[in-house]
Amino acid sequence: MQGTLPPGRRVVVTGLGALTPIGLTTESYWEAMMRGESGAAPITYFDPEPFATQFACELKGFDAEDFIDKKEARRMDAFSQYAIVSADQALADAGLDSAAMSDEDKTRVGVVFGSGIGGMKLFQDQTLVFGAEGPRRLSPFFVPYMILDIAPGLIAMRHGFMGPNYATVSACATSNNAIGDAFMLIRNGMANTVICGGSEAPITQIGVGGFGAMRALSTRNDSPATASRPFDASRDGFVIGEGAGALILESLEQAQARGAKIYAEVTGFGMSADAYHLTAPHPEGAGARLAMKMALETSGLEPEDVDYLNMHGTSTPLGDVAETQAIKKVFGDHAYEMSLSSTKSMTGHLLGAAGAVEAIASILAVKHDRVPPTINFEVPDERCDLDYTFNEPAERTVDVAMSNAFGFGGHNTTVVFKKFAE
Repeated sequence: MQGTLPPGRRVVVTGLGALTPIGLTTESYWEAMMRGESGAAPITYFDPEPFATQFACELKGFDAEDFIDKKEARRMDAFSQYAIVSADQALADAGLDSAAMSDEDKTRVGVVFGSGIGGMKLFQDQTLVFGAEGPRRLSPFFVPYMILDIAPGLIAMRHGFMGPNYATVSACATSNNAIGDAFMLIRNGMANTVICGGSEAPITQIGVGGFGAMRALSTRNDSPATASRPFDASRDGFVIGEGAGALILESLEQAQARGAKIYAEVTGFGMSADAYHLTAPHPEGAGARLAMKMALETSGLEPEDVDYLNMHGTSTPLGDVAETQAIKKVFGDHAYEMSLSSTKSMTGHLLGAAGAVEAIASILAVKHDRVPPTINFEVPDERCDLDYTFNEPAERTVDVAMSNAFGFGGHNTTVVFKKFAE
């Protein structure tokens, strides 16, 4: 098939870590999805009264000092704390102990971890310090702990990993790009293991105010838990969320040699640009179509092979329709046969972390042969007429799952996970 990747090493998923608004571990995240829980509630981090949107999907019960040295944790922005903890979860799940690795082995472990906006609270707080007290009061840790690439840097320093190390940034497609890069690094022999994913901590005054000024957020303040309603005719915007997702990708050869459990195989990746508008998607989903088509081609799969697609599905009036149009063009009649869902209906939109936590949902759908639901559906939209798995999870054999993540600026990404077979 034209576009199929040249022969390379097979890449598998051996570890998962998730910090989400509906669960602080991979297991609790999955169980909450199967119950159809919403993570949205009134904002507790600051007084939201002056804001048009007064709710969000915050992490609940998370204390960084349970996992990270107190002094170090207090210097970090929350997005770095989330990255470190989710990466530690994923490493433990994969059975990888950095303390037991040789120095040579650590040179073959990379970290590719992204964030859409990085240390926003640190930036906000230090800007207020500068305005009130001048430059002499700025923290010497302000810049190094704010920048986006400090998250993969901190993960590497914590474990001594000396392989490829950088951050991806493509708005809400960020962590899908990290997974795609990790896939290609291992496939091309540049690393044996890559910790990949994304983290985000945007629930600050400036974050909620900024997205609110764009009119991107739902303002359903009277019912936060039902505010994220992808594909419902009454949807009015997304619900901002925070958290992190981390995946351990390894070469199949290494995973088998050490007897690791294998969740799924990564078989393909696609990416494209809309080249259309600052924030709006192409109305016919032209870029999304290209990303999904590339992901199928690089996987060597046909559209009919896909059982489940975790949609970007933000609950915005334009985005849900454009993605639906793109799916119809890529999958033809099979678009009506496959299962779809938007897990953002439960987690909210984790921006740069969204791709990673939704990839984890897709991988677990492959593992459990269950499709997570799209909750909060009440009013049909005739323009959204596919099988979005409304309100209840669905039992279905999921041999192949795809996960979409798109971002402001017209970034489109799709990653493909396949049930592992020798």
